[in-house]
Amino acid sequence: MMKKTFLTFLFCTLLLPAVSLAQSSAPELFPDGKPVPAWFSEDGKVDVSTLGPQYVVTRYGVKRDSTRVQTAAIQKVIDLAAERGGGVIVIPKGTFLSGNLFFKPGTHLLIRRGGVLKGSDRIADFQVMETRIEGQTCRYFPALVNADGVDGFTIAGEGTIDGNGFHYWEEFWIRREWNRQCTNKDAQRPRLVYISNSSNVTIQDVRMRNSPYWTNHIYRCDHVRFLNLHITSSTSGVKGPSTDAIDIDACHDVLVRGCYMSVNDDAVVLKGGKGTWADQDPTDGPCRDIIVEDCRFYKTHGCLTLGSESVDDRNVILRRCHAEQVNNLLWLKMRPDTPQRYEYVTVSDITGTAANVHDICEAHKLLREEDHVMYGDSGYIGIEKREEIRQNPHFSSMSYRIVKRPSSHKITEIYKGIDYDRMEDSRKSSIRCKVEHPFLIVKKQFGYAKTVYRGIKKNLHRFHILLASSNLLMCIRAGRQEEFCYG
Repeated sequence: MMKKTFLTFLFCTLLLPAVSLAQSSAPELFPDGKPVPAWFSEDGKVDVSTLGPQYVVTRYGVKRDSTRVQTAAIQKVIDLAAERGGGVIVIPKGTFLSGNLFFKPGTHLLIRRGGVLKGSDRIADFQVMETRIEGQTCRYFPALVNADGVDGFTIAGEGTIDGNGFHYWEEFWIRREWNRQCTNKDAQRPRLVYISNSSNVTIQDVRMRNSPYWTNHIYRCDHVRFLNLHITSSTSGVKGPSTDAIDIDACHDVLVRGCYMSVNDDAVVLKGGKGTWADQDPTDGPCRDIIVEDCRFYKTHGCLTLGSESVDDRNVILRRCHAEQVNNLLWLKMRPDTPQRYEYVTVSDITGTAANVHDICEAHKLLREEDHVMYGDSGYIGIEKREEIRQNPHFSSMSYRIVKRPSSHKITEIYKGIDYDRMEDSRKSSIRCKVEHPFLIVKKQFGYAKTVYRGIKKNLHRFHILLASSNLLMCIRAGRQEEFCYG
């Protein structure tokens, strides 16, 4: 019997590793059940040294002069590399000012550490041509860096692409102040990078900042990787309007990994078209198989946004990301004039800080053991049913006097014309307002009319002083300053 038991145990021990191995080798799936291609899990970056000869622009007539617009000189280097079969255009240390540049098949861009490719702040340095913008194909301004039909196109290096957007932003807000109906396109601005009709594209390691308009825009591309990018625009002072970090327009198989994004609009955005017949327009299209992972978001309107110029988005994954002071983690924008469908979208393993939390979620942290009654507005309805309240013996025994929603008020049958429900709620609100008044004074010292605690933690000492001062002020007004001062 012992021998039989031992053999059975040995068999199970040998079987378990096989089962575990089978589970670990199970293919990863998109939300609709389709296997995720192995391409998405490839860790390696592009080795720029394998992309052909390097053309350092300063060796071909481009000057180290940060005040001179050298569009023609830099474009001549790109054209020369293309004529010779391709190669890498190298921006060395220094700042090089330019208007729109067009990369040809076989060419790539490398920006070395300390090197800055900087866009001109004059829209006259950008030609008007047919391009794609805001869900439409139309005549508009191209980007600083453009690549159309350039399979295998790579942007790499530890340098910077700077859109030089301040004056564009300033002009936008002046226009908007003069005309509230001013659109994004009315304030004529170039994008930073626009890549279209291309496959196997990689943008890695570079810093992208101060784009006048969208920062990265890809259209009708597939197998595109954004790796380890640092993308920023102004989020305070003169803000950078519509400076989306990455706009994915009618593309499939796109990976955004390890990027930092802080822009005055949405971070990763799915586009595809707009208008009543957008789903039938041959220039529009769906977005499919998009993965955003291991990224950090700071002060963006939306970490992952679908729309609003979007027609059909499917199989979208946002995972293992960290977000701070963002307005929306997942934002599904809808347009009343466009047929739209968003499906099979998953969000998982997200950490960060919430810009807004419902009051009822934090109520248990405000209660004390010596409290027996809590007064609250209608935002606290149902507080006694919350798990953190029911599990605490004292909190669960407290009396919660919560103001009803206006729609639930009823006039009593006995004393018609006297709304006792409203009268009782008015008294509850009066007590609550008296308690909260000191906090209102403190909040206004920080310039807030609502409860916004962002930043107060950094000024905790000042917060305590203001709170004490506001309590003293209320006691003085009530003629009770001695009670406050001497206990």
